[in-house]
Amino acid sequence: MATRRSVLGDAHVDRAEAAKTPFDEPFQTFITEGAWGSVWSRPHFTKRERSIVTLALLAGMGNFDEVAMHVRATANTGATRDDLIEAMLHVAVYCGVPKANHAIKIIKQTYAEMDGAA
Repeated sequence: MATRRSVLGDAHVDRAEAAKTPFDEPFQTFITEGAWGSVWSRPHFTKRERSIVTLALLAGMGNFDEVAMHVRATANTGATRDDLIEAMLHVAVYCGVPKANHAIKIIKQTYAEMDGAA
């Protein structure tokens, strides 16, 4: 939970925890333990590197629902806008231009919101 909070921020995790129901509690436990407690807590990659990889994978697989959340998390992980455009170029080459294009649209919109311009 500490890693999840350090990446996503207390506000996001508090909202997720408050919205948890008996139905999705096993899933919330699974992602907290598996993704955050196991994978994101490993020492080899930095949180910045994990952010870049995560966003590239989300975009490359077309899992766009979590892109904005992970873009907002870059404020905590240190991944930069330059890092993300480089990652999206890789997505375009290896996974397809339409996927990268859609992810870039979400990334731009999220940065505009973060900058207070949206």
